[in-house]
Amino acid sequence: MKVERLGLQEINGPLVALDGVSGVSNEEVVELSLADGSVRTGRVIALDGARAVVQVFEGTAGLSLNGVRTRFLGHPLQLPLSPELLGRVFNGAGRPVDGLGGLYAEKYGDINGSPMNPVAREYPRNYIATGVSSIDCLVTLIRGQKLPIFSGSGMSHNQLAVQIVRQAQTAAQAGEKFGVVFAAMGVKNDVADYFRRSFDEAGVMGHVCMFLNLSNDPIIERILTPKCALTAAEYLAFEHDMHVLVVMTDVTAYCEALREFSSSKGEIPGRKGYPGYLYSDLASLYERAGLLKGKKGSVTQIPILTMPNDDITHPVPDLTGYITEGQIVLDRNLDHLGIYPPVSVLPSLSRLMKDGIGAGYTRDDHSAASAQLFASYAKVQDARALASVIGEEELAPSDRLHLRFGGLFERYFLNQGFTENRTIGETLDLAWALLSTLPREELDRVEPEVLAAHYDPEKAKRFQ
Repeated sequence: MKVERLGLQEINGPLVALDGVSGVSNEEVVELSLADGSVRTGRVIALDGARAVVQVFEGTAGLSLNGVRTRFLGHPLQLPLSPELLGRVFNGAGRPVDGLGGLYAEKYGDINGSPMNPVAREYPRNYIATGVSSIDCLVTLIRGQKLPIFSGSGMSHNQLAVQIVRQAQTAAQAGEKFGVVFAAMGVKNDVADYFRRSFDEAGVMGHVCMFLNLSNDPIIERILTPKCALTAAEYLAFEHDMHVLVVMTDVTAYCEALREFSSSKGEIPGRKGYPGYLYSDLASLYERAGLLKGKKGSVTQIPILTMPNDDITHPVPDLTGYITEGQIVLDRNLDHLGIYPPVSVLPSLSRLMKDGIGAGYTRDDHSAASAQLFASYAKVQDARALASVIGEEELAPSDRLHLRFGGLFERYFLNQGFTENRTIGETLDLAWALLSTLPREELDRVEPEVLAAHYDPEKAKRFQ
């Protein structure tokens, strides 16, 4: 039911209040018509008896208590949906900003989505190849998984996001369709231009749908951006049988917008000023990844978040880690050494990778290579810590060999060109060549028959 009111009772930051309202519901869309003929959009965020509090997306500058006509539209915020979403660029609220006009909608979807019934979920299997060795081999991204990237301010997470979008693909199977939904929140104009230009130059824009919220856009729009992106992804995945990868950057900017909005409502703050419902709010986004029984498509998420002061215990990465199935952590020391992407191996993990790799998915030796690389690199860190105390000359021969292996591993395996796209076969071959620089007896995480098939000191000579 559509309800219309004249005048406002209160204006407070991005919020306006109306009294004497009945027949409206929470999350309902509102149109505010100003005296100059312009129209702004909002949504109902709180109801207290006959009082409705409305969040104005474009802000309240220029509004007055008199002369504003408010119209309640009787439905929540909806996103126009069509297969033509791919190749288009929208703002954070889902309006086209690419100059190609409006979208011819096949249907409209509630941006809040519908919760997936846990019984209807299907266990994630198979993988998405990113072409990045450190991810594909050690922290494999599984279809339907939510795997965040924990980064720090000024690090190369934007470049990594672009590389993943450019190179990501499903394992080659007949009839599979793949698409990417890219959501940027609170980014500067030059960063937004970098994303658009990179996708255009790489020729992948045809299978990418972009939602861009700039740093000078209203914070309210920032809160809508991931919801719009995930609504588009669910539509493409579950109604058009596509495997959709959703890349969202920067989730920390989203959480800061949520904190600012919560403060404007006068809510009691939690840790570091964030609202007490931050965990459930993030879960409402992350849990929209997955597979459904009877559906061919999937929604996979890579949320990227910057950790303030590189603090992994900060509320945003801390709560994210509780919800998601692993994480990819970027290391500032590796970044300073010029290694790209600077993936920190030991704190990174993918909890679902064991069920989406191996024979029939990647290669039968994948699990063994990954386990041995983790074990050997852990010994590298121990050897480096010991060398910092007693000096490298006093180390045992096996420790010095691991030190050499660590340098080669970072230089040839972790370090990868921005335009270099490695297949999973090339990545695993490189892993075994590096492991072959160590004595056979040091490779204690590999079954003898697997080691016999892949251990080859001749291949290690390429690193001499």
